[in-house]
Amino acid sequence: MPNLDAFAAVVEHKSLNRAAQTLNLSQPALSRKIAQLEEQLGVLLFERKGKKLELTRLGQICYEHAVELGRMERSLLQRIAEHRSSGTSMTIGASLTTLQSTLPDLIALYTRDYPESDIKAITGKTHEIVSLVKEKKVDLGLVASQIDSPDLTCVPLFDDHLCLVLPSNHKWAGECDVDINGLQGLPMILFSKGTWYRILMDDLFHRYSVYPDVKMEIDSFEAILRLVSTCNTATLLPKSYLRQSVLDNNDLVLRNVPELQETTRTTSLLFGSEAELTDSAKTWIRRAKEHYGRVGATSS
Repeated sequence: MPNLDAFAAVVEHKSLNRAAQTLNLSQPALSRKIAQLEEQLGVLLFERKGKKLELTRLGQICYEHAVELGRMERSLLQRIAEHRSSGTSMTIGASLTTLQSTLPDLIALYTRDYPESDIKAITGKTHEIVSLVKEKKVDLGLVASQIDSPDLTCVPLFDDHLCLVLPSNHKWAGECDVDINGLQGLPMILFSKGTWYRILMDDLFHRYSVYPDVKMEIDSFEAILRLVSTCNTATLLPKSYLRQSVLDNNDLVLRNVPELQETTRTTSLLFGSEAELTDSAKTWIRRAKEHYGRVGATSS
């Protein structure tokens, strides 16, 4: 009802003349607005007593609603403004593996062009990240999995698999390929139980009836890499994390185990309604898709 604001102004100024001046209207034009509102509602809003206007009981009720509607409109506009201004900040929910392997690259990619961005990260297990996205507690989710949910959009970025990592002085360091059966009883440091990659490992071990000697179970990629060299053990880590500089800095080498190709997982971005995404989130998604599309084309 576009004339409610004009009506509220008359009530608050207690004068058609003063309200007309505030609204930059002529007094006859303002009077017509009030008459149109009365006709639309089918009620009398004011009683004219001489030069004074007094609200009727129904006029008072209409005024209270006009005030509430005005408050709601201001709140709406404020929320929209906050949403638009939040384009410089994002909260990303990342599973443990993507937090360590993929998120740093995406942050570097994004902040290269938007250095003033404020990016926050929340970590958790994959199902926890899915819940955070559904509950709109994060703008985007990044998980080492493909999620099938009617409430979410899942954008696959790249496929990844586990690799065998060894100290450079390990007895197999000179071998090109290692047979899966060679892992039987091999001293290893692995991910903690319950993580996606550990589930993949345990499934692989069970399938080939191969059971390594698990010395430690740790959630940190960095800690695993350091301990592998120190303790002269082996480990299995996602290929996406194992840049040559990381291997060189920790005096480690990669060796191929053909069966590890079966541990493929797809790293994906998750989000809810596209209409509710900030401009920054949309840009993040587009940049990620472009980046991994180029990487995939290059690697193939």
